[in-house]
Amino acid sequence: MSIRLRFTLLYNAILALTLLIFGVGLYFVQVGNTFDALKKDLFRTSSAISDVLQRSPTDPAAALKQPEPPPPPKPFDTFSHDESFKKLPEREMVRILDAAGNLVASPFGRTDDQLPLSSDGLSTLQNRQDWWEKAVFQDQQVLIYSHPVVVDGAVTYIVQVARSLTENERSLQFLSTTLVVASLLTILIAFGVGWFFSGFILDPVRRITQTARAIGDERDFAHRVEYKGPQDEVGQLATTFNSMLARLQDAYQKVEHSLEVQRDFVADVSHELRTPLTTLRGNLGLLGRIPPIPQEEQADILADMTDESDRLIRLVNDLLVLARADAGRSLARESFSVELALDETIRQARQLDPQREISLIVDEHKQADGGAGLFVMGDRDALKQVLLIALDNALKHSTGLIQVRVARKGALVEICVQDQGEGIAPDKLEHIFDRFYRGEEAITIPGFGLGLPIAKSLMIAMGGEIEMRSQPGRGSSLALSLQVG
Repeated sequence: MSIRLRFTLLYNAILALTLLIFGVGLYFVQVGNTFDALKKDLFRTSSAISDVLQRSPTDPAAALKQPEPPPPPKPFDTFSHDESFKKLPEREMVRILDAAGNLVASPFGRTDDQLPLSSDGLSTLQNRQDWWEKAVFQDQQVLIYSHPVVVDGAVTYIVQVARSLTENERSLQFLSTTLVVASLLTILIAFGVGWFFSGFILDPVRRITQTARAIGDERDFAHRVEYKGPQDEVGQLATTFNSMLARLQDAYQKVEHSLEVQRDFVADVSHELRTPLTTLRGNLGLLGRIPPIPQEEQADILADMTDESDRLIRLVNDLLVLARADAGRSLARESFSVELALDETIRQARQLDPQREISLIVDEHKQADGGAGLFVMGDRDALKQVLLIALDNALKHSTGLIQVRVARKGALVEICVQDQGEGIAPDKLEHIFDRFYRGEEAITIPGFGLGLPIAKSLMIAMGGEIEMRSQPGRGSSLALSLQVG
């Protein structure tokens, strides 16, 4: 069962219960009001007739002496000439009884005009108390009000006023039928209106479902839910769903980019391995020739094979370091002196090219706690490897002085390796950390284009940052930032 149908049914169930309570209450209120109004009419007529009888000259003692058998009833026009007997309501039945309950007068003086009166009612009336009862008269349900006329402490007459309940019952039946029919029509209309508005309210949810289905079918996270309504629960759902789609799209694009990088990486690795392996395979073929080649050529071939093997070992080692960094290899997070690490690294780098000058410039500001030198948080061996990569690149791609500057900047310590080379063009600078990327001018320089990607992975693993700053003709500067230890 859909939410729309459940919402509509729940709404109509509440409405039906409300209408039922309202209808039943209204019906019983109308029953009470109608019955009270009827009793007031009967009481009013009885009071008017009783006043006339009390004013009429009557001997109470004679009223108690009933002849046997009682005389026939008199018509009202001969019983009394008072106007009250001539202006009786048309729908009311009025009877005059004696104290014994015998019919004394009726509109037409007929014996069969006698209204029902129970023995309990007669006893109550003789005790000078009013009496109400329902009875059947001439095949109709009637309400009878009997009132004793008391003169000098004795009951002289009994006034009976009755009215048929058929008309009231018909009115109440019509009211109940009207309430039932009106309630059913209201519920039916409310169901249609509720179904329409619930569909309108839940339309954003439907669009979210369609969008999710389209994304699943097309794998396109660029879809968004179009919602222009208020920021209620449904609006918040649409906004949250669109935010989730944006994050999924970003994650999906990153995964696609990673897969593309991996494909390119595999292709580059295959390309880099193909050359030395092809050389090794060709040289092995030459060594296996019959008749064998001269000894001098064999020595040259063996030297080439050694060089290519060394190249393969270096490439595999670089790839192993890079793979470990990509796999999230945990690095040490300890405080150490960056100056001592720089001294050791620069001393090792000078062995690569003893003719080149590498200078170290340390900021004069010391730590706030008064300690000697600058300390950083990270892995000392990893930082030395990054520095060796930076210095090796500077030695290969520049001539002249290489400056290493270290300074504290707030909560960070920044190390800059500055060379005096030709610099890097802006369009190539954005690819400088891509794996196997080498500029056209660097094709003749030994290397695989893995140094800077390895340095970046190691810096990220230590929680630091790395940035290449360069301008054509002004040299390049590799900036490393780590937290103060």
